Amino acid sequence: MNCQSHLYRGRDPKLIARRWFFQQCGVGIGAIALGGLFRQCGWASPVAQPNPLAPKHPPLPGKAKRVIYLFMAGAPSHLELFDHKPQLTKWNGKPPPAELIKDYRAAFINPNAALLGPKFKFARHGQSGAELSELLPRLAEVADDIAIIKSMHTDAFNHAPGQILMSTGAQQLGRPSLGAWTTYGLGSESQDLPSFVVFSTGSKGPSGGASNWGNGFLPSVHQGVMFRSVGDPVLYLSNPKGVDEQIQRDSLDAIKRLNQKHLDVVGDPEIATRINSYELAHRMQLSAPEVMDISRESKETQAMYGAEPGKGTFANACLLARRLVEKGVRFVEIFHESWDQHGNLVGDLKKNCRDTDQASAALIKDLKQRGMLDDTLVIWGGEFGRTPMVQGGDDGRDHHPNCFSMWLAGGGVKRGITLGESDEFGFHATTDKVHVHDLHATILHLLGFDHTKLTYRFQGRDFRLTDVSGEVVEKLLA
Repeated sequence: MNCQSHLYRGRDPKLIARRWFFQQCGVGIGAIALGGLFRQCGWASPVAQPNPLAPKHPPLPGKAKRVIYLFMAGAPSHLELFDHKPQLTKWNGKPPPAELIKDYRAAFINPNAALLGPKFKFARHGQSGAELSELLPRLAEVADDIAIIKSMHTDAFNHAPGQILMSTGAQQLGRPSLGAWTTYGLGSESQDLPSFVVFSTGSKGPSGGASNWGNGFLPSVHQGVMFRSVGDPVLYLSNPKGVDEQIQRDSLDAIKRLNQKHLDVVGDPEIATRINSYELAHRMQLSAPEVMDISRESKETQAMYGAEPGKGTFANACLLARRLVEKGVRFVEIFHESWDQHGNLVGDLKKNCRDTDQASAALIKDLKQRGMLDDTLVIWGGEFGRTPMVQGGDDGRDHHPNCFSMWLAGGGVKRGITLGESDEFGFHATTDKVHVHDLHATILHLLGFDHTKLTYRFQGRDFRLTDVSGEVVEKLLA
């Protein structure tokens, strides 16, 4: 029988008879009511909610199983660290060629500002002959283990948009971060620690704020968890006075039952996230203090990093990152917001490199000697570069999106290579250009994903980390 004709029988199609409704739908209403009664009596068990952070196998044979991202927020100067430009020395104090700055938009300075020669010496290191600044003597010791990219470029030239673009693939707020996409795709190998842990060790937090490690429209279980490197890693992790283990367990069980009842009724995944968060916090009370105690490391290991127990330094965070990934944490990110040298370029760069160079290199050495470097991807870099033109008298550089440098190590990355080139002033990336979307596509490939297929449906369309762009940089792959 035709459903429409049976429903209306010649009536106005906007009017539906109540008698017809109960006649045709009464069995279904009764079944719904009966199911509710069964649940109240405990005769019907709710469907078990799958663990959203259970370990997953990627669709492709990825080399990397975990990521440590050393985010040098504020934008390090590639011209003082990785991209030696003798021609800049010759042009020091002179205006840039007109064709170089045609249609160029600077953040703060006049594009016609005088060119500034590099402030530090460079030398070649290792069998690879990687050219590095004198400010990076420890990184020079692992030059054959890293891949340097000299041809990065981006779309943003201010810090917050630049950092959020580097972290999420978009300059707008609200997109999931790289760490969130990673745990969405791979889950976590730890049930006692967060899947995505974040540290901030610079003079201030990153300009892009918590959006750099946010979950965006992904379930909130995938957002990064900020850890402190001194004291309790998370505030209120220790029980207050008068609350013992039994009281806490009873309270958690009662809250879990209430949340589970609500979850059974509405099925909101955020309720499952809330249940998971309470239980994870309880397990962290036992596991986190131990893993965060770097005094358990040998004196030799602490000295290699330059770590000092009880201090909130970049060195401590790097050692903690290694300890966390050993325990199954999928993604660790360290933000060191100290690299915005509009002035005092020489003094600040010396300090920043003293704070970070030893520990960054030690992380590579430590992972390698433990047999973990092959399946741990380490990333180092900021949100953009610095101008070849001077700012702040003769001792500063402005923001520069057209060219900057980063390095990667481990996790399927080809070792001991330098990829890409810039022009003679370090102004434009010219050879083997790598956009932020290309970098993200390559990272996901190393983790075992086709970046065009790792998607999440939101507001009627499928979103991905690389939006509608990005190509895997094959030359970076081992």
